[in-house]
Amino acid sequence: MRAKPSDMKLTGLFLDMLAAEQGAGPNTLDAYRRDLTDFSEFLGRVGHTFADAETQTLRDYLADLDTRGFKSTSVARRLSAMRHLYRFLLNERIRAEDPAAILSGPKRGRGLPKVLSIADVDRMLRRAKELSEAADASPSKRLRALRLYCLLEVLYATGLRVSELVALPRTAAKRDARMIVVRGKGNKERLVPLNEASRQAMADYLVATEAAKTEKKKDSLAASKWLFPSFGESGHLTRQHFARDLKELAVASGLQARLVSPHVLRHAFASHLLHNGADLRIVQTLLGHTDISTTQIYTHVVEERLKSLVRDLHPLAEK
Repeated sequence: MRAKPSDMKLTGLFLDMLAAEQGAGPNTLDAYRRDLTDFSEFLGRVGHTFADAETQTLRDYLADLDTRGFKSTSVARRLSAMRHLYRFLLNERIRAEDPAAILSGPKRGRGLPKVLSIADVDRMLRRAKELSEAADASPSKRLRALRLYCLLEVLYATGLRVSELVALPRTAAKRDARMIVVRGKGNKERLVPLNEASRQAMADYLVATEAAKTEKKKDSLAASKWLFPSFGESGHLTRQHFARDLKELAVASGLQARLVSPHVLRHAFASHLLHNGADLRIVQTLLGHTDISTTQIYTHVVEERLKSLVRDLHPLAEK
Protein backbone atom coordinates (compact mmCIF):
# COMPACT_ATOMS: atom_id res chain seq x y z
CA MET A 1 0.00 0.00 0.00
CA ARG A 2 1.45 3.36 -1.04
CA ALA A 3 2.16 5.74 1.84
CA LYS A 4 0.07 8.89 2.01
CA PRO A 5 1.97 12.10 1.28
CA SER A 6 2.62 14.23 4.35
CA ASP A 7 0.74 17.45 5.00
CA MET A 8 4.01 19.38 4.69
CA LYS A 9 4.65 17.94 1.24
CA LEU A 10 1.09 18.63 0.08
CA THR A 11 1.31 22.19 1.39
CA GLY A 12 4.53 22.69 -0.57
CA LEU A 13 2.95 21.37 -3.78
CA PHE A 14 -0.11 23.55 -3.26
CA LEU A 15 1.96 26.70 -2.69
CA ASP A 16 4.10 25.91 -5.75
CA MET A 17 0.90 25.75 -7.81
CA LEU A 18 -0.32 29.11 -6.45
CA ALA A 19 2.99 30.75 -7.28
CA ALA A 20 3.35 29.22 -10.74
CA GLU A 21 -0.23 29.26 -12.03
CA GLN A 22 -1.84 32.16 -10.16
CA GLY A 23 1.17 34.40 -9.64
CA ALA A 24 0.67 34.52 -5.86
CA GLY A 25 3.19 36.77 -4.14
CA PRO A 26 5.27 36.08 -1.01
CA ASN A 27 2.73 37.65 1.37
CA THR A 28 -0.12 35.55 -0.02
CA LEU A 29 1.95 32.38 0.11
CA ASP A 30 3.00 33.08 3.70
CA ALA A 31 -0.63 33.58 4.73
CA TYR A 32 -1.68 30.27 3.14
CA ARG A 33 1.27 28.51 4.75
CA ARG A 34 0.36 29.80 8.23
CA ASP A 35 -3.30 28.85 7.86
CA LEU A 36 -2.62 25.37 6.53
CA THR A 37 0.05 24.71 9.16
CA ASP A 38 -2.50 25.46 11.89
CA PHE A 39 -5.05 23.21 10.16
CA SER A 40 -2.50 20.40 9.85
CA GLU A 41 -1.57 20.68 13.53
CA PHE A 42 -5.26 20.31 14.48
CA LEU A 43 -5.63 17.27 12.22
CA GLY A 44 -2.55 15.71 13.79
CA ARG A 45 -4.07 16.06 17.25
CA VAL A 46 -7.21 14.16 16.17
CA GLY A 47 -5.35 11.52 14.17
CA HIS A 48 -5.96 12.73 10.62
CA THR A 49 -4.11 14.31 7.68
CA PHE A 50 -5.07 16.38 4.65
CA ALA A 51 -5.34 13.16 2.64
CA ASP A 52 -7.92 11.42 4.84
CA ALA A 53 -9.84 14.13 6.73
CA GLU A 54 -13.60 14.06 6.21
CA THR A 55 -16.13 16.89 6.20
CA GLN A 56 -17.04 16.48 9.87
CA THR A 57 -13.38 16.80 10.86
CA LEU A 58 -13.20 20.05 8.93
CA ARG A 59 -16.31 21.25 10.76
CA ASP A 60 -14.64 20.32 14.05
CA TYR A 61 -11.64 22.44 13.08
CA LEU A 62 -13.85 25.47 12.34
CA ALA A 63 -15.56 24.96 15.70
CA ASP A 64 -12.14 24.79 17.35
CA LEU A 65 -11.21 28.14 15.80
CA ASP A 66 -14.39 29.63 17.25
CA THR A 67 -13.57 28.17 20.67
CA ARG A 68 -10.12 29.77 20.45
CA GLY A 69 -11.76 33.14 19.95
CA PHE A 70 -11.01 33.67 16.25
CA LYS A 71 -13.02 36.44 14.60
CA SER A 72 -15.47 35.46 11.87
CA THR A 73 -13.21 37.08 9.28
CA SER A 74 -10.29 34.89 10.35
CA VAL A 75 -12.44 31.75 10.36
CA ALA A 76 -13.67 32.60 6.86
CA ARG A 77 -10.07 33.01 5.69
CA ARG A 78 -9.10 29.60 7.10
CA LEU A 79 -12.12 28.04 5.39
CA SER A 80 -11.10 29.67 2.10
CA ALA A 81 -7.60 28.20 2.46
CA MET A 82 -9.07 24.72 3.05
CA ARG A 83 -11.38 25.02 0.05
CA HIS A 84 -8.51 26.02 -2.22
CA LEU A 85 -6.35 23.21 -0.87
CA TYR A 86 -8.95 20.51 -1.39
CA ARG A 87 -9.85 21.70 -4.88
CA PHE A 88 -6.15 21.37 -5.67
CA LEU A 89 -5.95 17.88 -4.14
CA LEU A 90 -9.04 16.85 -6.12
CA ASN A 91 -7.65 18.19 -9.39
CA GLU A 92 -4.35 16.42 -8.75
CA ARG A 93 -6.24 13.18 -7.99
CA ILE A 94 -4.69 12.98 -4.55
CA ARG A 95 -8.23 12.94 -3.18
CA ALA A 96 -11.25 11.31 -4.79
CA GLU A 97 -13.67 13.79 -3.21
CA ASP A 98 -13.70 17.31 -1.82
CA PRO A 99 -14.63 17.34 1.90
CA ALA A 100 -14.73 21.15 1.97
CA ALA A 101 -17.21 21.53 -0.89
CA ILE A 102 -20.37 21.60 1.25
CA LEU A 103 -18.99 23.60 4.18
CA SER A 104 -20.58 26.97 4.88
CA GLY A 105 -18.65 29.83 6.35
CA PRO A 106 -19.54 32.05 9.31
CA LYS A 107 -22.01 34.83 8.73
CA ARG A 108 -20.22 38.12 8.80
CA GLY A 109 -21.00 41.68 7.98
CA ARG A 110 -18.46 43.51 5.91
CA GLY A 111 -17.10 46.37 7.95
CA LEU A 112 -16.55 49.76 6.44
CA PRO A 113 -12.92 50.76 6.05
CA LYS A 114 -11.43 53.44 8.26
CA VAL A 115 -11.23 56.65 6.26
CA LEU A 116 -9.33 59.84 6.95
CA SER A 117 -10.99 63.10 6.02
CA ILE A 118 -9.50 65.29 3.32
CA ALA A 119 -8.54 67.75 6.07
CA ASP A 120 -6.70 64.99 7.97
CA VAL A 121 -4.71 64.00 4.90
CA ASP A 122 -3.89 67.66 4.23
CA ARG A 123 -2.58 68.00 7.79
CA MET A 124 -0.29 65.02 7.33
CA LEU A 125 0.95 66.26 3.97
CA ARG A 126 1.66 69.73 5.36
CA ARG A 127 3.51 68.32 8.36
CA ALA A 128 5.56 65.95 6.18
CA LYS A 129 6.44 68.88 3.91
CA GLU A 130 7.50 70.99 6.88
CA LEU A 131 9.76 68.22 8.19
CA SER A 132 11.36 67.79 4.75
CA GLU A 133 12.16 71.51 4.62
CA ALA A 134 13.45 71.91 8.19
CA ALA A 135 16.57 74.07 8.00
CA ASP A 136 18.14 72.62 11.15
CA ALA A 137 17.81 68.97 10.10
CA SER A 138 20.92 66.90 9.39
CA PRO A 139 21.36 65.68 5.78
CA SER A 140 20.36 62.12 6.70
CA LYS A 141 17.32 63.26 8.66
CA ARG A 142 16.23 65.55 5.84
CA LEU A 143 16.59 62.71 3.34
CA ARG A 144 14.37 60.46 5.47
CA ALA A 145 11.82 63.27 5.76
CA LEU A 146 11.86 63.78 1.99
CA ARG A 147 11.35 60.06 1.48
CA LEU A 148 8.36 60.01 3.81
CA TYR A 149 6.84 63.05 2.13
CA CYS A 150 7.37 61.43 -1.27
CA LEU A 151 5.81 58.15 -0.11
CA LEU A 152 2.79 59.96 1.29
CA GLU A 153 2.24 62.11 -1.81
CA VAL A 154 2.50 59.11 -4.15
CA LEU A 155 0.28 56.91 -1.97
CA TYR A 156 -2.51 59.49 -1.72
CA ALA A 157 -2.21 60.37 -5.42
CA THR A 158 -2.41 56.75 -6.63
CA GLY A 159 -4.03 54.55 -3.99
CA LEU A 160 -1.31 51.92 -4.44
CA ARG A 161 -1.10 48.91 -2.16
CA VAL A 162 1.76 49.43 0.27
CA SER A 163 3.62 46.46 -1.22
CA GLU A 164 3.35 48.11 -4.66
CA LEU A 165 4.43 51.50 -3.33
CA VAL A 166 7.63 50.46 -1.55
CA ALA A 167 8.66 48.32 -4.53
CA LEU A 168 8.38 51.07 -7.14
CA PRO A 169 11.37 51.10 -9.50
CA ARG A 170 13.58 54.17 -9.74
CA THR A 171 12.34 54.70 -13.30
CA ALA A 172 8.89 55.58 -11.90
CA ALA A 173 10.30 58.98 -10.91
CA LYS A 174 10.90 60.22 -14.46
CA ARG A 175 10.06 63.93 -14.36
CA ASP A 176 7.92 63.85 -17.51
CA ALA A 177 6.03 60.68 -16.58
CA ARG A 178 2.27 61.18 -16.41
CA MET A 179 1.57 57.52 -15.66
CA ILE A 180 3.42 54.73 -13.91
CA VAL A 181 3.21 51.00 -14.59
CA VAL A 182 2.40 49.12 -11.40
CA ARG A 183 2.88 45.38 -10.94
CA GLY A 184 0.19 44.25 -8.53
CA LYS A 185 -1.39 41.07 -7.23
CA GLY A 186 -1.04 38.03 -9.45
CA ASN A 187 1.85 39.80 -11.21
CA LYS A 188 -0.72 41.83 -13.18
CA GLU A 189 0.27 45.22 -14.52
CA ARG A 190 -1.88 48.35 -14.59
CA LEU A 191 -1.37 52.01 -15.47
CA VAL A 192 -1.87 54.55 -12.70
CA PRO A 193 -1.83 58.32 -13.33
CA LEU A 194 0.33 60.71 -11.30
CA ASN A 195 -0.58 64.24 -10.29
CA GLU A 196 1.81 67.18 -10.30
CA ALA A 197 2.39 67.08 -6.54
CA SER A 198 3.49 63.44 -6.56
CA ARG A 199 5.75 63.96 -9.58
CA GLN A 200 7.40 66.96 -7.91
CA ALA A 201 7.84 65.05 -4.64
CA MET A 202 9.58 62.18 -6.46
CA ALA A 203 11.80 64.61 -8.37
CA ASP A 204 12.84 66.45 -5.18
CA TYR A 205 13.51 63.16 -3.41
CA LEU A 206 15.71 61.91 -6.25
CA VAL A 207 17.70 65.14 -6.29
CA ALA A 208 18.29 64.72 -2.56
CA THR A 209 19.43 61.13 -2.94
CA GLU A 210 21.89 62.15 -5.64
CA ALA A 211 23.24 64.95 -3.44
CA ALA A 212 23.61 62.56 -0.49
CA LYS A 213 25.79 60.10 -2.38
CA THR A 214 29.09 59.11 -0.86
CA GLU A 215 31.78 56.87 -2.26
CA LYS A 216 30.65 54.14 0.10
CA LYS A 217 27.09 54.26 -1.18
CA LYS A 218 27.76 54.38 -4.88
CA ASP A 219 27.80 50.62 -5.20
CA SER A 220 24.80 50.06 -2.96
CA LEU A 221 21.83 52.34 -2.36
CA ALA A 222 22.73 54.94 -4.98
CA ALA A 223 22.98 52.27 -7.64
CA SER A 224 19.76 50.52 -6.57
CA LYS A 225 16.99 49.91 -9.08
CA TRP A 226 14.39 50.79 -6.41
CA LEU A 227 12.95 54.25 -5.85
CA PHE A 228 13.03 53.67 -2.07
CA PRO A 229 16.17 51.53 -1.57
CA SER A 230 17.22 49.84 1.63
CA PHE A 231 20.04 47.65 2.86
CA GLY A 232 17.54 44.92 3.78
CA GLU A 233 17.06 41.58 2.06
CA SER A 234 14.39 42.88 -0.34
CA GLY A 235 16.58 45.76 -1.47
CA HIS A 236 13.81 48.29 -0.91
CA LEU A 237 12.03 49.91 2.04
CA THR A 238 9.82 47.44 3.93
CA ARG A 239 6.09 47.83 4.48
CA GLN A 240 6.64 47.71 8.22
CA HIS A 241 9.22 50.51 8.19
CA PHE A 242 6.94 52.78 6.19
CA ALA A 243 3.97 51.97 8.46
CA ARG A 244 6.01 52.96 11.54
CA ASP A 245 7.14 56.22 9.95
CA LEU A 246 3.56 56.99 8.93
CA LYS A 247 2.25 56.50 12.47
CA GLU A 248 4.97 58.80 13.83
CA LEU A 249 3.93 61.40 11.26
CA ALA A 250 0.28 60.99 12.27
CA VAL A 251 1.13 61.77 15.90
CA ALA A 252 3.22 64.76 14.79
CA SER A 253 0.18 65.94 12.81
CA GLY A 254 -2.14 65.73 15.81
CA LEU A 255 -3.85 62.49 14.74
CA GLN A 256 -4.16 59.20 16.60
CA ALA A 257 -1.58 56.68 15.40
CA ARG A 258 -4.08 53.78 15.55
CA LEU A 259 -6.24 55.51 12.93
CA VAL A 260 -3.47 55.83 10.35
CA SER A 261 -1.80 53.17 8.21
CA PRO A 262 -0.78 52.82 4.56
CA HIS A 263 -4.00 50.90 3.89
CA VAL A 264 -6.09 53.66 5.46
CA LEU A 265 -4.47 56.12 3.03
CA ARG A 266 -5.44 53.78 0.18
CA HIS A 267 -9.01 53.84 1.48
CA ALA A 268 -8.87 57.63 1.67
CA PHE A 269 -7.77 57.81 -1.97
CA ALA A 270 -10.75 55.71 -3.10
CA SER A 271 -13.33 57.34 -0.83
CA HIS A 272 -12.32 60.89 -1.67
CA LEU A 273 -12.44 60.15 -5.41
CA LEU A 274 -15.94 58.67 -5.12
CA HIS A 275 -17.12 61.50 -2.91
CA ASN A 276 -16.06 63.95 -5.64
CA GLY A 277 -17.95 62.07 -8.35
CA ALA A 278 -15.56 59.43 -9.72
CA ASP A 279 -17.11 56.35 -11.30
CA LEU A 280 -16.89 53.13 -9.26
CA ARG A 281 -15.46 51.23 -12.25
CA ILE A 282 -12.68 53.77 -12.65
CA VAL A 283 -11.79 53.46 -8.97
CA GLN A 284 -11.82 49.66 -9.36
CA THR A 285 -9.25 49.94 -12.15
CA LEU A 286 -7.06 52.38 -10.23
CA LEU A 287 -7.05 50.18 -7.12
CA GLY A 288 -6.27 47.06 -9.15
CA HIS A 289 -9.34 45.15 -7.94
CA THR A 290 -10.14 42.16 -10.14
CA ASP A 291 -13.74 42.01 -8.95
CA ILE A 292 -16.04 45.04 -8.69
CA SER A 293 -17.53 43.54 -5.51
CA THR A 294 -14.26 44.31 -3.73
CA THR A 295 -14.59 47.98 -4.67
CA GLN A 296 -18.25 48.08 -3.67
CA ILE A 297 -17.27 48.36 -0.03
CA TYR A 298 -17.00 52.07 -0.84
CA THR A 299 -20.60 52.38 -2.09
CA HIS A 300 -21.59 53.97 1.23
CA VAL A 301 -19.62 57.01 0.03
CA VAL A 302 -21.59 57.10 -3.22
CA GLU A 303 -24.89 56.66 -1.38
CA GLU A 304 -24.14 59.59 0.93
CA ARG A 305 -23.19 61.76 -2.03
CA LEU A 306 -26.41 60.88 -3.87
CA LYS A 307 -28.47 61.73 -0.79
CA SER A 308 -26.78 65.10 -0.49
CA LEU A 309 -27.30 65.80 -4.20
CA VAL A 310 -31.03 65.09 -3.92
CA ARG A 311 -31.26 67.11 -0.72
CA ASP A 312 -29.40 70.12 -2.15
CA LEU A 313 -30.49 70.11 -5.80
CA HIS A 314 -33.99 68.68 -6.01
CA PRO A 315 -36.46 71.49 -6.75
CA LEU A 316 -38.93 70.26 -4.11
CA ALA A 317 -36.35 69.61 -1.41
CA GLU A 318 -36.89 71.50 1.83
CA LYS A 319 -34.70 74.57 2.10
